[in-house]
Amino acid sequence: MTRGKSAPDARGARSPAEFIARLQALKDWSGLTYRQLSARAEARGDVLPRSTVANMLARTTVPRAELLATFVRACGATPEAAAEWEAIREDMARRARTESPPGTETGTGYPEGGDTTGEGGSGGTGAGERTKAPRESGEPGSGEPGGSGGPAKARATREAGEPGEQPPVWPVLPEPAPEPGGTPGRPPTPRRTRLRRGLVVAVAVATLVTATVSIVVLLREGDRAHRNPPVLTAPADGPVRIRVIGSDLCLGERRGGRTGQIYQKSCAGAVVPLYSLKRLDGAKWRIVSDHPDYGPGCSGLPSGGRPAEAALEDSECGDLTRVERFTLEPYGTPVTGYRVRPVDSATPGTCVSVLGDPKAEWSRLAQSPCREDARGQLFSFDRRT
Repeated sequence: MTRGKSAPDARGARSPAEFIARLQALKDWSGLTYRQLSARAEARGDVLPRSTVANMLARTTVPRAELLATFVRACGATPEAAAEWEAIREDMARRARTESPPGTETGTGYPEGGDTTGEGGSGGTGAGERTKAPRESGEPGSGEPGGSGGPAKARATREAGEPGEQPPVWPVLPEPAPEPGGTPGRPPTPRRTRLRRGLVVAVAVATLVTATVSIVVLLREGDRAHRNPPVLTAPADGPVRIRVIGSDLCLGERRGGRTGQIYQKSCAGAVVPLYSLKRLDGAKWRIVSDHPDYGPGCSGLPSGGRPAEAALEDSECGDLTRVERFTLEPYGTPVTGYRVRPVDSATPGTCVSVLGDPKAEWSRLAQSPCREDARGQLFSFDRRT
């Protein structure tokens, strides 16, 4: 969805559910994915994990004030509009507190006294995104370390002893019997020292032998791979490793990156994310991703593919602003690879391509005009077990 003339606001929201619906409308108006919202918040010095945003928009209760402020700023709301969102949120939370008995669930979605969702911190801090929500401990009075009571205090009381109590008497363990050839408190005998030195030497020799054997095996495997290059594999439903013809590198992301940008990298380390192909109607396909931190997603081009070199990125599936359907066309006679062509891209005549050095690791993937030589534009969809 592209931006309209004015951003949606919270005026007229009569319940927490309506308030959340207007927040969803604000996200749609921004045209940003969860990844992009998180990156924009980070650029401002805020923290906005994607899983926190997803959880907030899936609830029917108003979010915390800090999370709301971070979210509306990331969506592009003006300072005046952000202040209005916060004022309406505070009014709704205040009414919920006055209408709910003490100690019960309030209209904010939190019991009296704080947030129990685990999405603590300014703007919803946490390490996980897309599916994982952060957790906290150590709140005052929780009984955890850092609190004011509970097991930690009881343990400290037991160790210190209550007034009037006799301190505990611990049994005295007998000293161990002297070892042969030595006496208690003295260093081991020369014979034991020699045995230990011999053991250290034996372990060192074994380690050296193991390392040598490993190097020989790796060299043999590399020579075997050189003599037997990977076989070209046609697209099929199911798990795949997407290999670039010409470099024999595979597609993947940088672990810990927030943008979802796809690069070519060593196939041995191309496990972030894991890819699968899903056949759609006709000759169209979807490239499905499974990220260890962000969960399921789809590869696609942002902004409908309008930028001439729109990046190939992994993000949530179903975003209408992205191009997420492709045709996988055989190229050459005989076939030398498969071109990945975006369907309905705003920039016609493009293929998914390796930009920069076509044989270098970490060259990024994007759309660019399909070339006659198809250099950096051909792929194999090797089966992944």
